[in-house]
Amino acid sequence: MGGFSIWHWVIVLLVVLILFGRGRVSEIMGDFGKGIKSFKQGMNEEETKPTAPPAQISAPPAEAVPTTEASKTEQK
Repeated sequence: MGGFSIWHWVIVLLVVLILFGRGRVSEIMGDFGKGIKSFKQGMNEEETKPTAPPAQISAPPAEAVPTTEASKTEQK
């Protein structure tokens, strides 16, 4: 049970052409190509889209943060 040879694919292609006709197969392949093209464009747009830098958390002002020495003097 080997793989398909070139002759198997030729027969499959002929059957598809007979069932759907050359025009319909060409139309389907064109639509398929357009879909791939739009997919690639979408992927490129996503990669080139500028992203905002992550939000920075700012430290509270030094006056608001009690130091250990300041808290000791306040407790006395």
